[in-house]
Amino acid sequence: MVSILGISGSLRRGSYNSALLRAAQASMPDGAELVEGSIAGIPLYNADDEAETGIPPAVQVLKRQLAEADGLILFTPEYNNSIPGVMKNAIDWLSRPASDIGPLFGGRPIATLGASMGGFGTVLAQEAWLPVLRTLGTRPWFEGRMLVSRAQTVFDEAGELNDLATRDRLRAFLVGFSAFATSQAR
Repeated sequence: MVSILGISGSLRRGSYNSALLRAAQASMPDGAELVEGSIAGIPLYNADDEAETGIPPAVQVLKRQLAEADGLILFTPEYNNSIPGVMKNAIDWLSRPASDIGPLFGGRPIATLGASMGGFGTVLAQEAWLPVLRTLGTRPWFEGRMLVSRAQTVFDEAGELNDLATRDRLRAFLVGFSAFATSQAR
């Protein structure tokens, strides 16, 4: 079975990206699972803190989950036309120490998708992730693109994805990425 780690880049309780991650878990194809990772509890990166106390427990958990996964999906919000700071901070911590970059990220299949209340989805945030993903040596999947715009219209108040067209696009995205991650097995 292919195991994919999904990380939502939002800490907000009512996050559309966290809701999208949950919808993705329910839409995974046969033979694939989506494990939810969390960025909650990850402190701001500070090299002095790292030197004094090491890698924080929340980062250690996420590193372990990533090491066990066959691929990674970033469910990215878009803040001010770019990457959310809390999510970038989590990736920065995951890359510490630098000797962990290769084993954790090198050649790892990765995809980005996201939901936004705006009309363009998270297109700019997804593009802004590319230099980071290239630097880490990941293997981005470019065959599918998933932009959920006007998220407030496709999720109900309980955070359930209620738009059939979006659900179908999500399922196709997950089928494609799961096949890519399987073909890239490390």
